Amino acid sequence: MHGEYKVPGGKLVVVDLELADGHIAKVQVSGDFFLEPDTALEAIDRAVCGLPADANEALIAAAIHVTLGPEVSMYGFNPEAVAIAVRRAIDGGAA
Repeated sequence: MHGEYKVPGGKLVVVDLELADGHIAKVQVSGDFFLEPDTALEAIDRAVCGLPADANEALIAAAIHVTLGPEVSMYGFNPEAVAIAVRRAIDGGAA
């Protein structure tokens, strides 16, 4: 499943994922954004992986916020943008 979200005035967030047993699995977040440290991208993938497939944007974004903590800097996007792209992937492009 594939979802994209262009942050207004920001960057493109792309999410590819699979669903397994009603949960989000095999998540890969990418895009033209910037993130420090680079390893935080893997943390975002882990934060989303395992969430229920029917998780709403607020829950997805909260899971990312908690996983990343304050030491991570996100440029041109935020956890909410990732959550929108995740929902679009699951919902087939609908936002």
